[in-house]
Amino acid sequence: MNEDSEPYDFRARVRESFGRQAAMRTIGAELTRVEQGTVEIELPFDDKLTQQHGLIHAGIIAAALDAAGTYAAYSVIDPNASLLTIEFKVNLLSPGRAERFLFRGEVTKPGTTIIVSDGRAYAVRSDGPAKLIASMTGTMMVVRGREGIKG
Repeated sequence: MNEDSEPYDFRARVRESFGRQAAMRTIGAELTRVEQGTVEIELPFDDKLTQQHGLIHAGIIAAALDAAGTYAAYSVIDPNASLLTIEFKVNLLSPGRAERFLFRGEVTKPGTTIIVSDGRAYAVRSDGPAKLIASMTGTMMVVRGREGIKG
């Protein structure tokens, strides 16, 4: 954005876009924090999101971390651009067992074409401190003027 551009409400833009995310709605995820370069998503435990051992499924963890990291990046791009994830790496550090889960995405390296973000997933229990259960590094491509992909 150049100096003459009108400032825009990145928080409203992130919230509006998140509201269109059918995948996040399907798993019951909610956007709980939006700051420039940082986004948090929370998810209550649900048996429908578990694997055979009753733990939150790795695919659910990856999807929520990807969304948190991508929306963190979305908060730092110009309002006429959008993003597509082009790569991510997830490390599953501990079993996902808790009443709630917190997924935090933070921009590590902003850019005009490529943005890198890092994410952390936490199991949140009422009887103790939050526990780090996964980490992710993701790479997003900034998209402008592509049919079917809007800001």
